[in-house]
Order: sequence, then structure tokens, then C-alpha cells
Amino acid sequence: MRAVFMHGEKDIRVEETPDPVLATGPEASGRDAIVRVVASCVCGSDLWGYRGVRQADGARPMGHEFVGVVEAIGDAVATVKVGDFVIAPFYVCCNTCLNCRNGFSTSCLNGGWWGGEVKGEGRADAGQSERVRVPLADGTLVVVPGGEPDPALIPGLLTLSDVMCTGHHAALSAGVTAGSTVAVVGDGAVGLSAVIAAKRLGAARIVAMSRHESRQKLAVEFGATDVVPERGEEGIAKLKEMFDGIGPDIVLECVGTKESMDQALRSARPGGQVGFVGVPAGGPELPVGQMFSSNVGVRGGVAPVRGYIEELLPEVLDGRIQPGKVFDLELPLSGAAEAYAAMDERRAVKVLLRP
Repeated sequence: MRAVFMHGEKDIRVEETPDPVLATGPEASGRDAIVRVVASCVCGSDLWGYRGVRQADGARPMGHEFVGVVEAIGDAVATVKVGDFVIAPFYVCCNTCLNCRNGFSTSCLNGGWWGGEVKGEGRADAGQSERVRVPLADGTLVVVPGGEPDPALIPGLLTLSDVMCTGHHAALSAGVTAGSTVAVVGDGAVGLSAVIAAKRLGAARIVAMSRHESRQKLAVEFGATDVVPERGEEGIAKLKEMFDGIGPDIVLECVGTKESMDQALRSARPGGQVGFVGVPAGGPELPVGQMFSSNVGVRGGVAPVRGYIEELLPEVLDGRIQPGKVFDLELPLSGAAEAYAAMDERRAVKVLLRP
């Protein structure tokens, strides 16, 4: 089969690798499944390695977001069946351990990450490929009712593997509720999904901070009431001006740089809240003295999306939310190098890959 590997900065290759097989032998748990990938995608966090911010250690298998059809299951798999159409969250989890039951399946005591080792289950394949062996299939995979859906729904379902649920996590962490005023820092797929999430939770006013016309339009379509293109001191001053001189109740930080976190912290009103989900590869810092004096709180982190998929899935299926519109470029898997380049150069918000 074909799969995508990152060999270093700006070095993306599609290579032939053996097809995955179910684990065998006396130590095999029988809890794995083989999924034929119908669609995967490139994530903004993948770009940190692509840009050299995070160094690649040899050939690294890529991709942590995919949907597909189950082709085979281990003897101990009970809830996932051959032929099921499934959504895979961006990590592997058992969904039964204490951390999973507490709502933080990203800290699963038995799980792991795509392309890495999973405790007692061997190495999990990565998602930018034609097939994936999924450890802990019953805990990890979410079955979409009714079998393989209309192709038009695939992009929306794919967002549930990461970006839509991650935007939702930002809004939940920050406490968005009916009547909240919200600013969103970041106009990538996660930031745009955070706009959807804030609207869905009842925010009265949502400001998208964006300098790109196409992304501004999409943010407004998703529910943004205002757009602010300014950054830094100008952006902070603009937000203060818009909200009674003090700023919005909540700021959602969806980038992961020092500048974006500073923007978020200094934009929120005294006593407000920052919800952060930007992968912190750009050196963000928390100024405790400033937070102490302003009473601005910070909550968030890596999104436990497995726990959100089933809540949001019906709304994607019936069209109440349409996060699939964040995909503005679709390429075959063989075009993975162009997919990364397009996102790196901001020619695309998010790129969908089909085998």
C-alpha cells in the first residue's frame, strides 16, 4: 500500500509499504482492526515538522485524522464490525480506563498515538495511508450509523477526528455559554471550527480575528458576527473598543505561538477566560503576574475528541453544522507533498486526501 512519510523539513514522500495485518501470536490481544481509509487530511500541527520547528527523526509516518471502512477485526473486538464506516480520533484509546472515564481519553492509560507504539498492542499505523491497523478498536473507533455515508458528508465527518472537536474543546474549556462574547485567535481549520462551536453553545457575539478574505467569509458563514484583521497592540485595542473598553468575556486561542497566546491573554476582559488548543510549538508562555492582576484564567490543552464525536456526529449528519467546509482543497494521496505546501503557504485552509 501507499503511505505518506516526512523525511525532514519540506521533505514529504509517498512510499510503498506492506499492507497492515491483524496482530497474531500468543501475545496478540485480538483487539485490533484493519480500516480501509476513505479520506484523511493534513493537520496544521503537521506543519511544525514540515517547517523544521520540530525535527523529524528519520522517516516519520504521517497522518492522525482519517475515516474509513472496517475490513477485518480481531477475535476480541465486540462493538465494531466488518463493513462499518468509522471515524478515528487523532489518537488511540481504550475508552474504559479511569482517565478515559474522567473525560480525558488523550491521557488513556492504555493508548497511544498514530504512527507510534501503543502499550501492549504494538505500533499503530498513521492515517495518511491506504489502510491502517487500529489497536484498541472498540475504544478508539466511532461507528457512523447507516454504513458508508453520502460522499458529500465525508469532509464533515473527517473534521470530527480532530479540528471540529478541538474547536469545541476550546469553547467548552473557556466556558462559552448563552450570551457569551467571544473572540477567536486563529483562522485555520481549528479557529474556524471554534467559531462553529461558540455559536452552537449560544455565544451572543463572536469575533473572528482574520486577515484573509476567504477565511473571513467562511468565519461569517459559520457564525462570526464581526471580523478583526488587526494583530498585536492594534488588535487588542480594537477588541477592547468593541466590548465596552474592557474586552470580550472569552478568547479562544487556536494557533500555538507566543504571539497568539499573548494576544489572547491581553484581549480578554478582567475576570475573563482563555480557552487554548493551539499546539504549543511556537513558544507560548503564561505570564503569571499578569494573570494574577487581571484574574484572566486559562484552560484547555490537547482535545479529548473521542468523547465529543458522538455528541457532534448527529449535527454533522443532519447538516445543523457544516465543518467540512474548512476543506478547500482535495488531492489524491499521491499529491501529499503539494497538500503540505499548499497549507504551509496558506493557499489552503485544510487539505483532504483520498487514496
